[in-house]
Amino acid sequence: MRRYIYFTVFISGMTALAAEFGASRLLQFSYGSSNLVWASVIGLIMVYFAVGYRLGGRWADRSPNPHTFFLILGWGAATLGIVPFIAAPVLRAAASAFDVLSLGVVLGSFAAILILFSIPITLLAMASPFAVRLLMDDPAKAGDVAGQVSAISTIGSVLGSFLPTLILFPLIGAKLTIWAFAGTLLLVALVGLKHTSGKKSFSLLLLLLVILLLLPLDSDNRIKSTPGQIYETESAYNYIEVLKGGDSTYLRLNEGQGIHSQYSPSELFYGGPWEEFLVGPMFNVAFQPSTVQRIAIVGLAAGTTARQATAVYGGIPIDGYEIDPKIVEVGQKYFAMTMANLNVYAVDGRWGLDHSPYKYDIIAIDAYRPPYIPPHLTTREFFEICAAHLTENGVLAVNVGRAPNDRRLINDLAATIGTVLPSTHVMDIPGTFNSMLYATKQHTSAENLSANLAALLADPQSSPLLRTAAQVAFTNLQPDPTGGEIYTDDRSPVEWVTNSLVINFILGGGVDSIQ
Repeated sequence: MRRYIYFTVFISGMTALAAEFGASRLLQFSYGSSNLVWASVIGLIMVYFAVGYRLGGRWADRSPNPHTFFLILGWGAATLGIVPFIAAPVLRAAASAFDVLSLGVVLGSFAAILILFSIPITLLAMASPFAVRLLMDDPAKAGDVAGQVSAISTIGSVLGSFLPTLILFPLIGAKLTIWAFAGTLLLVALVGLKHTSGKKSFSLLLLLLVILLLLPLDSDNRIKSTPGQIYETESAYNYIEVLKGGDSTYLRLNEGQGIHSQYSPSELFYGGPWEEFLVGPMFNVAFQPSTVQRIAIVGLAAGTTARQATAVYGGIPIDGYEIDPKIVEVGQKYFAMTMANLNVYAVDGRWGLDHSPYKYDIIAIDAYRPPYIPPHLTTREFFEICAAHLTENGVLAVNVGRAPNDRRLINDLAATIGTVLPSTHVMDIPGTFNSMLYATKQHTSAENLSANLAALLADPQSSPLLRTAAQVAFTNLQPDPTGGEIYTDDRSPVEWVTNSLVINFILGGGVDSIQ
């Protein structure tokens, strides 16, 4: 029985960590993966662990027998097993309740974790102190027993962190992952009860196991039921959703607050950031479309910018870096991302660009883990990599989020880029909380954009998409950024700045998210 108790501690530790990662995954679908959400998840889960440790120790002293130990874990597993199947209505109710307070992300995620995970995580946390009490047959070996229990639980936790994120989430989804871990622990508890003469408890938990096994058969396993949805899946990185509206197809990720790619067989201009990347070279003197010979896109998504670039600049080589292979598959299947000139690399954008043998006339940075630009794509060291891969007349273009009256992130990135490139310009994309930040290898000016736009409009052979995008850029051009903090690999406070920007905005009565 001692070995089985140690084994149960291992399974319990594995399940508890899998539940924590599952909680963050479920909330990601409704509230995104910002630090605010992670703070709710980790903070409350740690509170439940603390309460569980305390209650487990006291309960073990009052009832130091294996039957109670396995019964507690059996109920913990059973209550965890139903979480995936009640999560959707709870998340919707929490979102609706707190949206009216303009604090949906913070309070909604907090409330959802409080309702869904308080009981199961608290019960699972009782395992370690209870096991120490059961295994303690010699006070002189108390430290050794406690150390073994902690080590075995921690090893289980390691497996519980890697197995869901690397294998099970992409393979079977978050709901069935939580359900599978809960079912495994419930089965382990049942075997333990079978060998400790807990006949009534065994029968009850066996019934719960049967019910748990039947739940997926009578459940809608779709993650979301968004109007117009034609496809959804989970990857190791994202929840991915494809929507159809009219003849347009849209890619949404995670909480779905932004459109990450768009496709229409009859239209190329979408009024978003994608086409504005292509305007960058027009800040150079005497721009000619034929001078653009190769483009890199960091954050390819489903290929909107690549498709537009092909229409504007012809079949030039385009290197697209997209860390999520599932998004690449979706782009190829639903967004016509099958251009012969597009080279797709399913790697981290910084690593891919750093190892590229090519130089580019445009480097487009459109990578988001909403609401953040990944910190390693905001630093002086990264922009040095970009500068080294630009041609003599090359342009770096970065999609940056902002609030209506808060341009700190734009100013910070402009200051950082300004340490390696001589000129920066910014335009606000109409109807969005996004701006396009351009930085050029040569000294450039807004007057160059004006002159090149006039030449483009006078040329009947020029690309209609480029003409429209350039007009939007020129009309919405802002004063060149000033001030700002320089970000480095050692210190890049992009997440702190973004959190501050979002919180200040929603406290002022704005919407719940900015991308």
